[in-house]
Amino acid sequence: MTELGVLIVDDEPLARARLMRQLEGLEHCVLLGEASDAEAALAQVEALDPDLVLMDIEMPGDSGLVLAEKLSAREHPPAMIFCTAHDEFALPAFATAAAGYLLKPVSREQLTAAIDKVQRLSKAQRRAAAGAGEGTALAATSTPRIKAVSRRGVELLPVDGIRCLIADSKYVVAHHDGGETILDESLKDLEREFSETFVRVHRNALVAKHFIAGLSRDSDGYRVRLEGTDQRPQISRRQLPVIRQLMEELGR
Repeated sequence: MTELGVLIVDDEPLARARLMRQLEGLEHCVLLGEASDAEAALAQVEALDPDLVLMDIEMPGDSGLVLAEKLSAREHPPAMIFCTAHDEFALPAFATAAAGYLLKPVSREQLTAAIDKVQRLSKAQRRAAAGAGEGTALAATSTPRIKAVSRRGVELLPVDGIRCLIADSKYVVAHHDGGETILDESLKDLEREFSETFVRVHRNALVAKHFIAGLSRDSDGYRVRLEGTDQRPQISRRQLPVIRQLMEELGR
């Protein structure tokens, strides 16, 4: 596996020290240096040519987001993982082609998982892919995504991989290609934002239109069958005609 040279960028000495300790013992990682602001970080990138930059967002001078944009503009940019105390910057952070977004205090488990994710995306591999005419794996994508906060940090789930959204108590659970993820947005907000993708089948459930496979009936009434998941959301009487009409339009 390709070894990653790592640069840490954070204006807080204790935060840098914590990340340094957590990097110790991680296979295929070597700490190249540290910087306390974006200006120093750019100089370090020029001098050290790191494969991965772990960076804070809120720093004196240019923010981590501005730094990420400058690094992304390089011919061969390093992979970037944000380590921050705030989750509200996730969407603009991932728009800079960030490979990860971890919330402080960053745990060794979080850091290990994030680095494992980018081990396959080292600069050398991106150069090889570019030479073969392939796009970079870290390139920004126009695929709609939903923000989710988990123990691994902040993730952006591709909407086109979600089968259904189920409201459970005060949370909404997204059932998708990779399993289940808890979201912090309401079902109502998700329905309004992604009305082209999802249709409401019940007061507590939205399903992806293009994954509808058919209907089934049990003692509780009708349920919708979805491709790629065992979830069978119940259909309310009010929504049943809507779903049947949609299935006719989809040729199901």
